[in-house]
Amino acid sequence: MSREQLIEMAKINMAHGDAGTIPQTDDVLKVPVGNYFETARWQQEINKIFKRVPLMLAMTAELKAPGDYKAMNAGGVPILISRTEDGEVKAFVNMCAHRGAQVMDEGCGNANRFTCPYHAWSYSGDGALIGIYAPKDFGEIDKSQYGLTELPCLEKAGLIWVTIDPKSTLDIELFLSGYDELLAHFGFEKWHHFASQVVEGPNWKIAYDGYLDLYHLPILHKDTFGSDFPNQAIYYSWGPHQRVAGPMKGMAKLLGDSEEDWPTEYLTAGVWTIFPHISIAGFDGGGRAVMLSQLFPGETPGTSYTVQHYLMAEEPKDEATVKAARDQLDFLRYVVAEEDYATGLKQQKAMETGAKEHVLFGRNEAGGHNFHSWVDTILETSDEDLPKLFQTG
Repeated sequence: MSREQLIEMAKINMAHGDAGTIPQTDDVLKVPVGNYFETARWQQEINKIFKRVPLMLAMTAELKAPGDYKAMNAGGVPILISRTEDGEVKAFVNMCAHRGAQVMDEGCGNANRFTCPYHAWSYSGDGALIGIYAPKDFGEIDKSQYGLTELPCLEKAGLIWVTIDPKSTLDIELFLSGYDELLAHFGFEKWHHFASQVVEGPNWKIAYDGYLDLYHLPILHKDTFGSDFPNQAIYYSWGPHQRVAGPMKGMAKLLGDSEEDWPTEYLTAGVWTIFPHISIAGFDGGGRAVMLSQLFPGETPGTSYTVQHYLMAEEPKDEATVKAARDQLDFLRYVVAEEDYATGLKQQKAMETGAKEHVLFGRNEAGGHNFHSWVDTILETSDEDLPKLFQTG
C-alpha cells in the first residue's frame, strides 16, 4: 500500500509539472518574530516538544552488531542507546544509579558491558546492574532495582526513535502517523554510515524552515547547485511529518507506462522531514546516498547545531568512491554552513531588532504553515491530550 502512495505522489508531481502549477494554501501566514528568540517561548519548545515527542536519535547503520552503542546529548538529556546481545535496541538515561555520573562518554563504540568511570559500577547492554565495585564494603542492595533508567525506544525503517521522558505514554508508532511505512522504502537498515559532522546554526526553527523551503534554492544557492532546481514545492504530510517534492515536467514519458518498473530512487526523491528535527535529502556522491540532518536547539534561543550523517546505499569499495563521497560531504557542509546557516544567523540578528512584528510564509510555502501550526498546537496541548493529536493526524 505504501508503494501505491509513492506512485500516487509521483503522478501528482508530474501532473503539476506538466500543467505548470503547484498546490497553494488559502492565505499568507504571519509568524511573530518573537517565536524565534524569546527565551520563555524557547524554553517551552525544549520542555514541551523536544522532551515530550519521540526524537530520531540514531540509525540502524550506527548500531548494527550486538554490543554496539551510541552515547549522545538530546534536549539537555544524556542518552545511551544500545543493541543488546539479543539484537534488540534499547535506550537509557546515561546516568549511573550510584552517584549519577554519566556512564559512557559521547560517541559510538562496542562494549560487552557499560562501566561507570567514577566508581566502576557496570551494566549489561540491556541496562541491568551487573557489577558493584567492592560490594562487601559498599553494603547490600537489590541490584535488580538499580539498573539504568530505560526510555521509550523504537527501531523502524532503519531508524531509531527515543522519547527522552521515561514517563512518556505517547506511543511512538502512533506519533509516526504511518510515515515510517514510506521511509521503509529507502531500506536504510541495510545502508552504510559513511561519516558524520556538526554544523552550528541559528534558532532551530529558522534552520528547520530552510529544510522545508524550495523557494530559496535558485536564489541563495545560485552559485552552488540551486540553478538546477525549480523554486516550487509540493508538500505531503503525515501528522507533523512532511515530504517536500518539486513538480516534475515531462517525467511521464521517461518513466513509461509500467508503474511496477518505476525506480524506488525516483519515487523517494525530494526532502523527507521528521518532526521536530530531521531532514533526509538524497544525493549522488560515491553512489546513491542521503544526507540525514539531525537538528537540535543550542544553549540559547538564537543557536542550534546540526549533526549531518552521510548514509550510502552501499559501502564504498575503492578509493575513488570514498573520495567522491568525501567531496560530496564537504560540499554539503559548505552549502549548509556558508549559505543556509550563515544567512540564518544574519536573519536571527535582524529579527532580534524587533523592526518587524512578524515574518511571512506565502501561499507557496505550505511546509512552513504546517510546521509552525504543529509547533503551536503541541505547545498548547497537555500531556494527557498529546496522544489525541496523532490519533487524528
